[in-house]
Amino acid sequence: MAEPPERDPFPEFRLDSDAGATFVLESKGKWWHAGFHLTTAIVGPTILTLPYAFRGLGWGLGFLCLTVLGCVTFYSYSLMSKVLEHCEKAGRRHIRFRELAADVLGSGWMFYFVIFIQTAINTGVGIGAILLGGECLKIMYENLSPNGSLKLYEFIAMVTVVMIVLSQLPSFHSLRHINFASLLLCLGYTFLVVGACINAGLSKNAPPRDYSLEPSGSSRVFSAFTSISIIAAIFGNGILPEIQATLAPPATGKMVKGLLMCYAVAFLTFYSAAVSGYWVFGNKSNSNILKSLMPDEGPSLAPTIVLGLTVVFVLLQLLAIGLVYSQVAYEIMEKQSADVKQGMFSKRNLIPRLILRSLYVIFCGFMAAMLPFFGDISGVVGAIGFIPLDFILPMLLYNMTYKPSRSTLTYWINLSIIIVFTGVGIMGSFSSIRKLVLDANKFKLFSSDVVD
Repeated sequence: MAEPPERDPFPEFRLDSDAGATFVLESKGKWWHAGFHLTTAIVGPTILTLPYAFRGLGWGLGFLCLTVLGCVTFYSYSLMSKVLEHCEKAGRRHIRFRELAADVLGSGWMFYFVIFIQTAINTGVGIGAILLGGECLKIMYENLSPNGSLKLYEFIAMVTVVMIVLSQLPSFHSLRHINFASLLLCLGYTFLVVGACINAGLSKNAPPRDYSLEPSGSSRVFSAFTSISIIAAIFGNGILPEIQATLAPPATGKMVKGLLMCYAVAFLTFYSAAVSGYWVFGNKSNSNILKSLMPDEGPSLAPTIVLGLTVVFVLLQLLAIGLVYSQVAYEIMEKQSADVKQGMFSKRNLIPRLILRSLYVIFCGFMAAMLPFFGDISGVVGAIGFIPLDFILPMLLYNMTYKPSRSTLTYWINLSIIIVFTGVGIMGSFSSIRKLVLDANKFKLFSSDVVD
């Protein structure tokens, strides 16, 4: 495991001798490259769960939570970017979330806390990307060969092989073209899904609409906090410092431009997917709106070509998402195994990279095949992982770095966000774990169906 950072009077020398920094987090990017990376990290197929999140909140609270969480995360990421810029100007350029937190907060345990949460998030997303990619292949296969014998774990193995090949791209910066394609893909499948939902809502086979919430007050509260955790997970990324590290210095102002690009895409896709899906299916919305459009009983509610293209676009973007969230793990591997003096593609560095990254992807693929019930885990990941890293720590880091006066509005806004989202994280964790326990009887290791 990586060691906690120590104060170094010569930080430039430290970075130059760091293979993780030199190879994986090389700083060559433009602001629009950061925008591509951010969009891939935030705007993914999880937006297809937004109608399901609205199901636990209703129209008014759903819109409110989506808007508030969007504004808070944009504000949060902007503050973190400012803290990174401040440290860089002070001669302490941080390219890793864990080192930034440990430096600003002055606590060695914070280094391990961040690396633990980041590892949980990144590995979880890697497993989820492979699992959902396998499910996409299975959907296409079942439509082409309804009586076929291939199981879900076999499709997961196929996706894992592709991910092993793509994992050999050496640096975060080398993903910029893939992540630009990812941005176009998320726009593509969102528009297809929105069109399919509108078509389904206006068709003669349109399902009856019911927007009522849970009848029990306690169930309504638990469902609401689970939905908030899901939305938090959708807006979260947990790797902003690593993304900012890919920018060519000085990074001042560049990250905000990248964030504006990302949130323009997020605004367009999140609201359109949430509104169109919840409008059609109401409280019968599935955790994946594509499944609502392809009910087990009755005719499909969208043209086959539209659904087929959507599944292909989702599958391709999942590969990009898996790559983005693997970069922190690859950076740690490279830092420990590579020799910066021998070059990125030297035999000395190429062989360990091939072996370690392949083993990591194989582990994620094995876990995806063994535990195909990742839908229920997304709320837990949002509450336990994304809320601390994306809603709480950035405010704390800003207040500790800039030390705003207690009489200023900024101080109280940041403190309020910390308090509110600490409570939301605790309640969200409890309600998400509760749902996981209630659904436990549906879980089956190496099942050929993904549990919602």
